[in-house]
This record gives sequence, structure tokens and C-alpha cells, in this order.
Amino acid sequence: LAVNDPAPDLELETTAGHPALLSAFWQARPVVLAFTRHFGCPQCKEMLDQLVARRAEIEAQGLSIVVITQAPPEAARKYMEQRAPGLPGLADPQRRAYTAYGLGRGSLRQTIFSPRIWQSNRELEKRKGFNAEMPPAGQDALLMSGIFVIGTDGRIRLPYYYDDIADHPSIDLLLEGVLKTHWDAPFEGPIGPASAA
Repeated sequence: LAVNDPAPDLELETTAGHPALLSAFWQARPVVLAFTRHFGCPQCKEMLDQLVARRAEIEAQGLSIVVITQAPPEAARKYMEQRAPGLPGLADPQRRAYTAYGLGRGSLRQTIFSPRIWQSNRELEKRKGFNAEMPPAGQDALLMSGIFVIGTDGRIRLPYYYDDIADHPSIDLLLEGVLKTHWDAPFEGPIGPASAA
């Protein structure tokens, strides 16, 4: 998916097991859709920690946050309560949204056998006590992460595909947009801050 493409709209389930259309989350304000990998992934825990820590700043910029997991609702609820309390989570055990947004299975270099990933694992274990663990049953260890900002017009403002599982986007990118373009501005508008009259 590319900038200004229509964002795929699917019906998933909330962590309480209720149906929810993705489009419902971007009707009122732009949304950050954050796709996690599996629940044993230390880089995903770090990503959620960053989103929780800077949630107030992200929301002050007019964005909301929704986390998509590849777990069924009850498992997703427990994980979100532990890792990202207060953030809405969606369950996608069939990985339909992952597929629709182009998030497939990564190569072994992108997910396991990379010096960059090994270094990230060591740092996260030392700094936060996050260990790389096997995924729970039914979760794909090779599935890739991704983050998308979607405007209220239902079009993608930022598609961020990870080069490898340690390739997190900067939270400042979400806060300020590309060249400080506001995420709620239509794509046809100027790129970067509008010039003063």
C-alpha cells in the first residue's frame, strides 16, 4: 500500500469479542493502526511501550491509536491489559487485516537471523527484561509488523513497512508527520508546513 491509497476496511473483533469495522476508528480523527507480531516478540513489547508512553502527545496531535493482534479476543484482551492498558485492541486470528495491508511473513533475515535483531534482543533483555520467546499456539513467528496512519477520508497518510522486526518508526514521525505535514490535511494539500500568507 502507498500514500493516498484507500485503506482496506475489514470487520474484526474487539478484545471483548464485539464486531468492529476498521473505518469506525478513522471517521472522527486520523488513526495510527499498529500491527503487532506475536506475543513473544520483544520488539513488539517495546513498540507498545513507546505508544503508551507517548500516547498523550500522539492524541494531542489529533491522532488516535488502535493495536491489531493476531490473537483471538480473550488472549488479545489479556495481552493488551498487560502491555498497553487503555489502548483499544483488535483481534485478527485469521490475519485478514495483516494480509489486506500487505503484512506477510518475513524472511529468516527479517525475523531471526540478523545481527541487528540479535543486538536489539540483547539490548531489550538488558534494558527492559524482554526475552525473545516462542509465539503462543496459533500465532505466526514470521509475521511482520507494520504501522499505518489513516486520515478521516479513509486514505493512507503513512504506510510504514518494517525492513526487519527491529525497524521501528520514530514516534516523532507519528507526532509531526512527514516534513511536519498534518495527518488530517488532505493529500492534495502542500507537503510540509503551509507557508505563511
